[in-house]
Amino acid sequence: MSYLKYTPYIYLIFGAYFIYDGVTKLNAAGTTPWLSFIIAGLAIFMFFFRLKFAKKFEDRNKKS
Repeated sequence: MSYLKYTPYIYLIFGAYFIYDGVTKLNAAGTTPWLSFIIAGLAIFMFFFRLKFAKKFEDRNKKS
């Protein structure tokens, strides 16, 4: 299960993509980029949440 250490970084990749998508929609006329920015914010939040959760899980396993 060592692949679980790398899954939070997928959220960063999605966050970067949606920030890029939001900026391109912001520069385009007639489109609204807010949904892309909201999804990017959620992806970045999930990155930090998953890292914190993984650290708690690892600490709990070390105590056992």
